[in-house]
Amino acid sequence: MSAKPWTRPPDLIAQLRRHWDSGRLLAERLEGQESLFPLKLRLRKAGSRDLAEDFDGLRAWVAELIEHSRERRGYGYAIEWRTVNHRTRGSNRLPQAILVPSAEDALRLIGKTAEARRFDQLAAQLLGEFHGLRGWLARRPLEALNRFDEWPQLRAILRYFSDHPRPGVYLRQLDIPGLDTKFIESRRGLVSELLDAVLPASAIDASATGAAAFNRRFGLASRPAQVRFRILDSRLAVQGLTDLSVPAEEFACLDLPIDQVFITENEINGLAFPAHPRSIVVFGLGYGLDRLAGIDWLRNACCWYWGDIDTHGFAILNRLRAKLPMVRSFLMDRATLDAHRELWGREPDDRRFLGELTRLDEAEQALYRALRDDLLSPGLRLEQERIRYVWLAAFLERVQMAR
Repeated sequence: MSAKPWTRPPDLIAQLRRHWDSGRLLAERLEGQESLFPLKLRLRKAGSRDLAEDFDGLRAWVAELIEHSRERRGYGYAIEWRTVNHRTRGSNRLPQAILVPSAEDALRLIGKTAEARRFDQLAAQLLGEFHGLRGWLARRPLEALNRFDEWPQLRAILRYFSDHPRPGVYLRQLDIPGLDTKFIESRRGLVSELLDAVLPASAIDASATGAAAFNRRFGLASRPAQVRFRILDSRLAVQGLTDLSVPAEEFACLDLPIDQVFITENEINGLAFPAHPRSIVVFGLGYGLDRLAGIDWLRNACCWYWGDIDTHGFAILNRLRAKLPMVRSFLMDRATLDAHRELWGREPDDRRFLGELTRLDEAEQALYRALRDDLLSPGLRLEQERIRYVWLAAFLERVQMAR
């Protein structure tokens, strides 16, 4: 066989397999979808020059195409011809185009007829019960087929939520016969797509996106977000308790007679925070700082935030001020940084924040830009847990004296 780059039968099969792998061969079987057929395949063909340079190779190529064509096999691709006249080779019929007339021809060529029949059966069942799945099936036909054995459970889930929109119970409380709710937990992304397709808009909270927001999106109960805090004044202990973790909603309803609220990211800093009159320390919230938004009694206290001295720490402070505009930073200043030079570290490149921050005061902004622009040291970072506690104690003494 010639080494010329002409399209051979295996190349044609590979093209059809790509149509299968993309889902197009299955999607076009759904009612209302535009048909692919007759499907024209790409053909790298021979020309007049090849008649002179590689006549034997060209004849073998044509013979191979004919041997695997619909003309010989009774199914598959059809060859369209053109006549090429050559001064020495005379008149020759060469392939001009390759067409696959029907879906059945394509499926037989790639050995997917049985899978397509299975998809037809599945689509008929699903659309007979959930007409809204038509668009999803058109987009994800291979996913539907690959989940063939799971559809009894998936259909049960769709029926339950259709009959009980926004049920308001925990996922583990769903009463779906024959279904372990761990089935849903491990397939939240898929189940979310399906529910989006079949439920009315009134049953979906469109603002809740991503697998982590599955419960809120479909009206399931979620584990309450917790706020952990320590009461720093033993006189204000709640029945002797000073280290508490409560749902954010309950934290918002507290009525403690406090003047100061200290917020810190590091858990050990929160646990070791010194006693201070009429004060609490809130810690370990991480990205849950938004839980402090809208709490009325915080507006009556002086709120302080202590984070790492790095670009990310100032970005968190900036975000917190969007929720608590009156919050002030502490131990995030140039004096603290300079006093701990021997403890400087480096902020990971993938953690650094390089944008503009609009809610910092003048001193904070100057330090943030020095860190961002590497004016002091490349990627400079001073982690809050490295700051000496005598430095913290001195700050708290100044706070107390100022009151």
